[in-house]
Amino acid sequence: MSAEANLAGLFPPNSSEEFNPGLNWQPIPVHTVPVDKEKLLSFPLEDCPRYTQLMNETEKSDIFLNMTAIYKAFIEMVRNKTGLETTSLESIWSVYDTLFCEAKHGKKPPGWVTPDVMETLKVLKNFGFQILFGVYKRKEKCRLQGGLLLKQIIKNLSIAAAPDSKEKVKMMVYSAHDTTVVALQEALNVFNGLQPPYASCHLIELHQEENGTFSVEMFYRNDSAVSEPYAVSIPGCSQSCPLQDFVNLTRDVIPQDRIKECQIKKEATGTEVIIGLAVCGCLLFLLVLLLFVVLCRQKDPMASYSHVINESDS
Repeated sequence: MSAEANLAGLFPPNSSEEFNPGLNWQPIPVHTVPVDKEKLLSFPLEDCPRYTQLMNETEKSDIFLNMTAIYKAFIEMVRNKTGLETTSLESIWSVYDTLFCEAKHGKKPPGWVTPDVMETLKVLKNFGFQILFGVYKRKEKCRLQGGLLLKQIIKNLSIAAAPDSKEKVKMMVYSAHDTTVVALQEALNVFNGLQPPYASCHLIELHQEENGTFSVEMFYRNDSAVSEPYAVSIPGCSQSCPLQDFVNLTRDVIPQDRIKECQIKKEATGTEVIIGLAVCGCLLFLLVLLLFVVLCRQKDPMASYSHVINESDS
């Protein structure tokens, strides 16, 4: 629906294309894939055990525990007022999202939802977005999530910039959700920590310079009251970033083999460590014993011989 709304603004019909007088719209195809095959836009992807493990570790990090302690009473109040079975820093964003949507549609909020409550919910909601792809082990989270989309975008840019490129496409548009924008911006390390509002747009442009080289420029539009989008640059590069520098600076968050990286590395248990040490100790003992035997065999023949004096020589 968002894609269709954007395309309606980009490609308004002329008089001959108006099939319904007064309706300033024409049908434009939007290409999708089945949900079980969607790996570029629907973040966070849930098919990754290692990502689940990272999120569990995030909940044990100092910053997460500190936020939980600070807002413990508030979170409990929200649980009681809403009737939800459980609420946490990860799930409380849905409360804010529901109240925000209802307010946009002119619905009156419950009596307990004061401006201060909404502001606190907003703080927790923004933190909930941050921990999805950042805060703790950001680069690894990004390789398993937003790095997939960034990898495809870099591939698109590289194809267009190739010397023998026959690419005629002028623009590629991906339409999805606020979490998609956050996943991409965390991979680029430019996320401002705030949930992207409706109709937000992250633009990545490829420019060919006068000397024939290519550069990348980025912009972020998250405010309809501002006429121009905000310029964005990745850390370590200028706003007009040479394409190769852009590729090099984002290399750490690009997955090489996501299926393999998503597997949980087995950690040795205490028993396994003890057994391993015992085996190593036995092998070391046998090696020392073998070395001792070899040295003895080399020394024994020498001990069985003595110098014999031939008396006739005198």
